[in-house]
Amino acid sequence: MRIGPYQLTTNLIVAPMAGVTDRPFRMLCKSMGAGLAVSEMVSSNSLLWGSEKTLRRANHEGEVEPKAIQIAGADPKMMAEAARYNVDQGAQIIDINMGCPAKKICNVMAGSALLQNEPLVKAIVEAVVAAVKVPVTLKIRTGWDKSHRNAIAVAKIAEQAGIQSLAIHGRTRACGYTGEAEYETIAAVKDAIGIPVVANGDITSPEKAKYVLEQTQADALMIGRAAQGRPWIFREIDHYLKTGSKLPPPSVIEIKTVLLAHLVDLYQFYGDEAGVRVARKHISWYTKGLVGSAQFRHHMNQLTELDMQQQAVMDFFDQYSEQSERLRYTEEDSEGIAA
Repeated sequence: MRIGPYQLTTNLIVAPMAGVTDRPFRMLCKSMGAGLAVSEMVSSNSLLWGSEKTLRRANHEGEVEPKAIQIAGADPKMMAEAARYNVDQGAQIIDINMGCPAKKICNVMAGSALLQNEPLVKAIVEAVVAAVKVPVTLKIRTGWDKSHRNAIAVAKIAEQAGIQSLAIHGRTRACGYTGEAEYETIAAVKDAIGIPVVANGDITSPEKAKYVLEQTQADALMIGRAAQGRPWIFREIDHYLKTGSKLPPPSVIEIKTVLLAHLVDLYQFYGDEAGVRVARKHISWYTKGLVGSAQFRHHMNQLTELDMQQQAVMDFFDQYSEQSERLRYTEEDSEGIAA
């Protein structure tokens, strides 16, 4: 898929996730086959731009291009200013957040709350597109609730305003992350507009990725929660879509190597103390459902020093026989990993 001047290496995109898609995670997913990774959302409030959190979220140093920043807000002028600011900081693609269902975002009429106000949607996308010379993309849901699905109307507004690709999470804001994703709505949007459409929601395996592409005729897929602790899902999906065959799951040694390298990147990015805290959730995701992981995670979450954390991870993986190559999962894991 192409976004403006950027030809993506694969049609697989890492969904923007607050507290997850930091630079170390984006770079890891790109190395594992993602063609694009969108940053955590950055507030359009200029008073926050100098904060440590915002500066870190906007940090793309050394990242594989194209570099995409997502901005969130409800005021067209502030959103335009935020777009210009982030382009000045190195963003090559600006993504507008109209998909986040979180209450704290919707309560200030940002994120998916904007879907209730199509004139405001129009004003924001037009202001942002006019403010920058880089491609602008948009992330939405199918509507505010099941009685008010307006994804097609919003998509047409976006296309007319100059938005260069549209990602759709196949649920309404009211649905949150429950129920089945509405692939038929995504398909209807794809039929209604000419710009690239990215399908998002419940894409948890290579087989599901192929199914979603067939059902929606989307140009690309966006993967979020299924990549947490499974960054290799991108290479697995890419291989399956290209060849029709499945790659074997990663070996014990590879998972251990990937996780330890990820931890080092987190320590360097956040500093030792904060890095250890951030690393805990990633370690939990990598080990979720593995035999003996519950006890391990309880112990690991008590550790405060990075060397102790690294050693705990090495000890956990070393308990598996290297001759048995693949990790052993508990029965409930098939659902847990895909959540």
